[in-house]
Amino acid sequence: MHALEKILELPAAELHSTMDGASQLMVELLGADKVDIFFLDPSIQTLVAHGVSDTPLARKEKRLGLDRLQLANRGRIVEVFETGRSWHTGHQDEDPEELPGIKYGLGIRSVIAAPIEVGGERRGVLECSSVQAEFFSMDDLHFLGAAARWVGVVAHRVELVESLTKAATAQGRRAVAEELITVLAHDMGNYLAPLRARVELIRRRAVRAQSADDLRDAEAALTSIEAIARLTSDLLDVGRLDQGLFTLRVQPLDVMRLVQEVVEAAKGPGREVQHRGPEELLLVADPERLRQALSNLVANALKHSPAGLPVVVEVERQTRMDGSWVVLSVIDQGPGVPPHLLPRLFERFVHGPGSSGLGLGLYLARQIATLHGGTLEVHSSPGRGARFELALPAFRA
Repeated sequence: MHALEKILELPAAELHSTMDGASQLMVELLGADKVDIFFLDPSIQTLVAHGVSDTPLARKEKRLGLDRLQLANRGRIVEVFETGRSWHTGHQDEDPEELPGIKYGLGIRSVIAAPIEVGGERRGVLECSSVQAEFFSMDDLHFLGAAARWVGVVAHRVELVESLTKAATAQGRRAVAEELITVLAHDMGNYLAPLRARVELIRRRAVRAQSADDLRDAEAALTSIEAIARLTSDLLDVGRLDQGLFTLRVQPLDVMRLVQEVVEAAKGPGREVQHRGPEELLLVADPERLRQALSNLVANALKHSPAGLPVVVEVERQTRMDGSWVVLSVIDQGPGVPPHLLPRLFERFVHGPGSSGLGLGLYLARQIATLHGGTLEVHSSPGRGARFELALPAFRA
């Protein structure tokens, strides 16, 4: 028990160093010539010694490359890993199933080995070796089995610490990046207002002078400025959500009229958008935030729609078990959302392949739906387009 306690006292810093410490401890406890702690690397189907004792035989093992055992090459250590059964022998040199490099290259005679489980999954093997025949007893094998279980506990703890450290580092970097982006967006907004005013003056002069070329360029510039303004607004809204300053100003509105306005604004050369639904449908919501969410969904659908195939905005009232809902569906006929992306699609700064945006539109659309007491879900399969359903309660308390 004292020996096993020493294993648990090993620092959970980094897997290699911690397992090296466990290997050296086992050498001292059992008097072995070499102790290895192998873990499977599934990418290359190889057992790799993450823990190796600091002994002459272990150093020779590394020089011969026997600290990496491919599953395809078989051998007793691979057998222990695959079967989950411990191994004991005092005459390894006479074993026809053992690898020649271990028998002759290292001159090993006695071996005990036990499987290692990490988090309930068989992940490796703890092995002790000696160049002397009949060196280990069955009691040693039983002790090794207990030690292997405790090594698995330590390895699991190390992996958890590494995972938490990486997550904390990533979260810290994201927080700094998000703060920087918010400050940048605020400064961009300050510059955009005078720029828009100047371009608008140029456009008016072009109208008076009847200069078609200047008018076309000015209108194109205004369109680009509006796109930047929308991006800036989205970035600032992300900051407002984080700070709890994102608010709604709800009022009665005609959903179909708002949908028609969004559809007309989204249309353009090669950008066909259609809508269907009842002639009139009243809802209590924030009209500007709902417009923002729907515009983001339509813009996202247009990015992924093939030329000549329309994006459709469908509006309907649905009666569910929890009441009456207004559902706005944005449907495209694009390639669909990749399955691996679906669980993270509505996270900030996540976007699909081929998208050049920052990945904020869908995140904000879902947040707006949630603040209204509603939902935003996606239904998609590869090659069959995507359907985004924005559902809002028909009556607010």
